[in-house]
Amino acid sequence: MITINVKRYDPVKKESYMESYEIEEIDKMKVLDALEEINKKYDANIAYRYSCRAGQCGSCAIQVNGKSKLACKAEINDNDILEPLNLPVIKDLIVDRTELNNEVKSLNMYMTSEDCDIPRTKPELIKPQDYEACDQLRGCIDCYSCISACPVIKKTGSYVGPYFMRGFSNIEFDPREDESLSERAIESGIYYCTSCGECSNTCPREINIYGKAIEKLRERIFEENEGPLPEHKFIHESVLTTGKSVQPKEDSDYPEGFIKKYNKMHGSTKNGKIAFFTGCMIDNRLPWIAEYLINVLEKLGYEVDVPEEQVCCGSPLLRTGQTDIVQELVDKNYEIFKDYDTVLTVCAGCGATLKNNYPEYGVKLNVLNISEFLDGKLNPEDMNDVNLKVTYHDPCHLARSQGITEEPRNILNNIKGVEFIEMDRPDQCCGAGGGVKSGLPEIAEALADEKVDMIDKLNVDHVVTICPFCEFNINDSLQKKNSKTSVINILELLNKAYE
Repeated sequence: MITINVKRYDPVKKESYMESYEIEEIDKMKVLDALEEINKKYDANIAYRYSCRAGQCGSCAIQVNGKSKLACKAEINDNDILEPLNLPVIKDLIVDRTELNNEVKSLNMYMTSEDCDIPRTKPELIKPQDYEACDQLRGCIDCYSCISACPVIKKTGSYVGPYFMRGFSNIEFDPREDESLSERAIESGIYYCTSCGECSNTCPREINIYGKAIEKLRERIFEENEGPLPEHKFIHESVLTTGKSVQPKEDSDYPEGFIKKYNKMHGSTKNGKIAFFTGCMIDNRLPWIAEYLINVLEKLGYEVDVPEEQVCCGSPLLRTGQTDIVQELVDKNYEIFKDYDTVLTVCAGCGATLKNNYPEYGVKLNVLNISEFLDGKLNPEDMNDVNLKVTYHDPCHLARSQGITEEPRNILNNIKGVEFIEMDRPDQCCGAGGGVKSGLPEIAEALADEKVDMIDKLNVDHVVTICPFCEFNINDSLQKKNSKTSVINILELLNKAYE
């Protein structure tokens, strides 16, 4: 027997409540079949939608353990929690799609043609490669799972969400469309997206909504000189003139950044097998994290080079659509790092860019996040007892973009004296990415505040992360709320253990 927990909603009493049911365990049983069995066995009359039963119509989308799934495709497991999507509920697992359907109509989610009245004697031949930019985007089944999963929508009334941005991109990049959708996309909040990737992660058709729709549409807007936000343009100018997206603060102990100071003290070497790609934020705003990395690796017997000529990975430009100089950055970094066996990163955004975007520009490097590299190499007996209680925040560009979730937790569980406690939703976006922290800080703040509410429930000493952007954003909210918890990079925690 297995237990299934279903969140129900009574539209008469306007009350939600949980009910648990036991059914016979059947190997590879689908959620939809489990719901049918519950109704049959208990006469429970649970309300839910389904139609095709083949993953094509999207009508049966619900939440399974907090993640959007198609009930006809997802397998049921013991103690699963079934809930409706994060949309207005009609009854039990059935949500009201009326508002979204009306939004589709009001936004004119269809192609137009400025020359449609011109008579044509012969149809134009469109080749398959002409559809490459929008090919995957056409696979949407209108289940609205991405809308339900998006953390930004509930924080603002101006962002229509990933479903609509995918629709705009599908139309914009269709070779038959001759009207620009840039203005409509901007008005609908395209720069509100934090690039968390939850929409792509939850999509049952595995559409890369951010990478192939939102990011590319931002690129088109930039090409048409309609965007991005003014704050994003400053980043472009900084990279163009200095090679880095941010500069050291005036009162910094590293007025030229970590890389230059390190190489002045140790000499520039290119003979090692391991190189450290610092990223702009670590180099110029959090240089002590770079020092911690060097210290920890030296304790473990590893020599690391920090090439002085390295430049911005291009992530902030890619995320905001400013891609005109990205190939130049990629080529320069490739020449610098191509002869190393391993390139280490301690910035989630840099790692995701080097791993996922560089191959699109013809470059492949063996890139490892520091947690990947250190996992399995730590011996608690070699450490001091830190005697700290911590939780962990999953950076979006680490967890979803790189699939790295267990390695940091393995490290935390191997640091002597650390008591590790999970928060409710460790992988929920803190709001720092996608240019939102710089361009629309009020959204980043609202998402970080929600994250801090989760953290404060745990009464821990530190929230640990491996992303400088997350670190800054969460720290701002912790300080604003006078929280007793502070944010700490995993390298700083390790450095404490090895002091």
